[in-house]
Amino acid sequence: MSCQNSPALKVKSLFNGTDFSGWEGDTLTIWRVEDKTIVGGSLNNTVAHNYFLCTIDTYDDFILKLKIKLTGDEGFINYGIQFRSRRMNDPDYEMVGYQADFGEAYWVSLYDESRRNKTLIAPDAVKVLEWVNSNDWNDYEIRAEGRRIRLFINGHQSVDYTEDDLNIPQYGLIGIQIHGGGKAQVYVKDITIQELK
Repeated sequence: MSCQNSPALKVKSLFNGTDFSGWEGDTLTIWRVEDKTIVGGSLNNTVAHNYFLCTIDTYDDFILKLKIKLTGDEGFINYGIQFRSRRMNDPDYEMVGYQADFGEAYWVSLYDESRRNKTLIAPDAVKVLEWVNSNDWNDYEIRAEGRRIRLFINGHQSVDYTEDDLNIPQYGLIGIQIHGGGKAQVYVKDITIQELK
């Protein structure tokens, strides 16, 4: 059997379009499913703090693809995709790990959430705005292969990062974040993953 036909390399959907099977988070007040789309946050009320909807399963090397849209114009409008991450115990709503960022001042950059608390690498701030569809759908892709991480938006590579800290775990949960401090909504659909080993 060739590698291309290996079951481990097949693309699978992470969201069935109808409910939160395979995911966990605050699905009573923050996260909901509308028209085969995951929706988080609110345009009427300020999001109190970061909220995450997470996969139940963990992943290490993969190609993750999804369509995203971020709307809102009051407060800090930001969203992120956690990967190779874990839930924190205190506070229990937060996560630790890599974040593929999307939003004000962080467009398609790589951030280290609740660990080093800094942007690890960011694209050219002017160029990336030419690639992003503001208040509309965007194709986001995360490639995590060994210690190398690449982010793509609408077919354009924004960052290429290699982790040199051997103590940083290279596996974990995938999560969708709505950032606290703004009246904003994030929309996510067509979430697929291709595991690379």
